[in-house]
Amino acid sequence: MHTPRYFFTGDFSAFHEYFLSRPHGRRSFARGEFLWPPGEPFGRMHYILSGAARCCVEHENGRRKIISFHGAGTLFPVYHERDYRIELAITTEALSPVETLEFSKAGFRAMFRENGTLAAALVEWYASYVNLLLYETAHQEYNGSFLKLCNLLYLLAPAGGLDAVTQEELADILGTSRVNLTRGLAQLRSEGVVRTRRGRVEITDREALARRCSLETVEPDSEAIL
Repeated sequence: MHTPRYFFTGDFSAFHEYFLSRPHGRRSFARGEFLWPPGEPFGRMHYILSGAARCCVEHENGRRKIISFHGAGTLFPVYHERDYRIELAITTEALSPVETLEFSKAGFRAMFRENGTLAAALVEWYASYVNLLLYETAHQEYNGSFLKLCNLLYLLAPAGGLDAVTQEELADILGTSRVNLTRGLAQLRSEGVVRTRRGRVEITDREALARRCSLETVEPDSEAIL
């Protein structure tokens, strides 16, 4: 049974050669550049060859909410036909130098229609993303700050997400203050669960972390407590 993911990578690696064989452009983004201009709907699909990008929703009051991270072998944004108003508030920024194959909607529409395996993979990807959003809305929202932090660290670690995410970004994902984040990390450090250095977090005892997570977060065979 799958658990939520914040860091998406490798989802479409099986289609690498297929993507190369279809009409596309190549794009390079420096750290801090946006994959498309803020304030515009999704017009192009990017298959990420290398690097990592961060997807955020920017609120009109100036605050932001980090939604997800996207690394090599995945596609973002994923193909759909309609433009949605919320897209105007979504930004996707390169966290490191990023190389992509870029596809137009028309080009990806043709691929979607001709390749049933790709179409099925897109449906599965959307299911994973919806699972993350439902987890955030229906579960993580009601947890205390320490439990939220444990859940997030546990889910980010397997995909290598903790290597790319700073402590400031952890606070933005959780919607908490740096003070609360620092307090939670200090508790986990004192218990030998994590190490922190240069703004990053490293898990030193994953089993102990799992025991501090909620049951909706851990793998079915993990020992955890609410």
